[in-house]
Parts: sequence; C-alpha cells; structure tokens
Amino acid sequence: MAVYATLQNLLDRFGTDALLIAADRDGDGQVDADVVEQALADADAEIDTYVGQQYQLPLPMVPRILTKLAVDIAFDTLSPEADTATEHRQTRREKAVQLLKLIARGEVSLGIQQASPVSIKPEISSRPRRWGRDRRLT
Repeated sequence: MAVYATLQNLLDRFGTDALLIAADRDGDGQVDADVVEQALADADAEIDTYVGQQYQLPLPMVPRILTKLAVDIAFDTLSPEADTATEHRQTRREKAVQLLKLIARGEVSLGIQQASPVSIKPEISSRPRRWGRDRRLT
C-alpha cells in the first residue's frame, strides 16, 4: 500500500490548531501520532480501492491530487462529531470520493505516464443457446 499523505501534509493544509482539536484524544496538548497514522492508513486503503481499478499498484510516484484527497479523507475521519465545521469537512470528503470514483471509471487521469492501466477486465463466455423462442430442443 502506498503512502499518499503524512502528518506534515495534514499540518500544512489544516494547521496545528485544527489538527489538535481533531487528533488530541488524550488531551495533553499534543497531536496523537498513532491516531493520525491510523486515519492516514485508512485513507490510503480507501484510495487504493478506487485507483487500483485503473492503475497498477503501488504507483511509481504519488500524484499531488492523491495527497490532497488522502488529507481530506483522513481529516474527516479524525474530526470529532462536535466539530463546528462538520458540514464543510464532510463536503470535502464527499468531493474526494466523487473524484476517486471518476478515477476508478477512467474518466479522470492521474497524469502518470509510467503507470499502465490495469488490463484485466471481466469477460463472459458461454455455449450457444439450446433453448429459445424460435428453437426447440431436438
């Protein structure tokens, strides 16, 4: 599994104060790194389920858009329900998932030249019909 975002990416996007509110579970004034790492790992796993439908994993490099999506998903996972920005936070996550769905369908590219699209597609084959409206069993 690839690492799409780090604690520093969360800090850069949301700032220390917002991250303390979301990830200081023991109330000691410090971000709980294990809680953040779990949220980031969950975000990475979620992203892989979408990206893996079009690209061979692990990706040779992490596109900037995946870092942004991972940060948005992880921050939503971290944030307590009492947070005043709940609607804004959920909207960011919903938009991230919408974009991931577009990537999974191949409608949006990650812009990675080295990654080859996954070529395994489902295929169904069967024998010719023996029964039908215009044919009887002989």
